[in-house]
Amino acid sequence: MNGETAVAANRDRPAFGLTTDVVIFTIREDALCVLLVNRSREPFAGVWALPGGFLGPDEALNDGAARVLAEKTGVSGVFLEQLFTFGGPARDPRGRVVSVAYYALVPYNRLDRMAAVEGDRVAWVAVDELPELAFDHGEIVRMAHQRLAAKLDYSTIALQFMPERFTLSELQSVYETILGEQLDKRNFRKRLRTFECIEETGEMFRAGKHRPAKLFRMKQPGTVEIIK
Repeated sequence: MNGETAVAANRDRPAFGLTTDVVIFTIREDALCVLLVNRSREPFAGVWALPGGFLGPDEALNDGAARVLAEKTGVSGVFLEQLFTFGGPARDPRGRVVSVAYYALVPYNRLDRMAAVEGDRVAWVAVDELPELAFDHGEIVRMAHQRLAAKLDYSTIALQFMPERFTLSELQSVYETILGEQLDKRNFRKRLRTFECIEETGEMFRAGKHRPAKLFRMKQPGTVEIIK
C-alpha cells in the first residue's frame, strides 16, 4: 500500500474513542449508593452520568480508572476492578466510543475530602433511586450491582466497605443492603467462621442500652479472598 492509498484508507476509517467509566459504590445511610456527576457540557448537558473520561494516548486502562476515582473522590488505594467493555455503536452521539467500565468500593468514612471537578456537580444516589442516566450508564450501574451481589456468595468483597474496626452486625447490614433482603443472623455468623481474614481487636463497642459487641478488623485490608 503506497502513501496516498494509506492516507485515503485512514480518511475513510470512522472516528474511534476509548473511555473509562467508573461505578463508585459506597454505603450511606443504610443504602447502597453510587457517585453521579451532573454533566456541564454536551452531549447530555445537565444529565446525571457516571464519572469517567477519555483515556490519554499513553495511559493504561487501570491507570485511567484510578485517575477518575482519585479526581472525583480524593481517595486512592481502594478496591477497583474491571467490569465489562461497552461498545454499542450508538451508545455515544459523538461517534464510535468504547468504554471499559470499572467499579470501585469505598468506605464512606474515607470520603470526607471528596473533590469535584470544576463546573460539575456530584451527588451520591441510592442505586434503587437512580434518575435517567446519560449514555448507557444505567446499564453499567445495573451490571456492576449484579457483579457485586454475586461476589458476596464466594468472596470477602463486602469487607471493602468496612471501616478499620467494625462489628459483625455492621457487616451483616452491609450484606443486607447490597442484596436488598434480610439475612438470618445465626446462618450469617456461621458463614463468617469461614472468613480467616478477620480477627477480633480485643475491644468492645457500646451503643446505648444494647449489649457490648466485639470489634473486628481485617488482617490484610484491601485484600479480597475467594471462599472455597
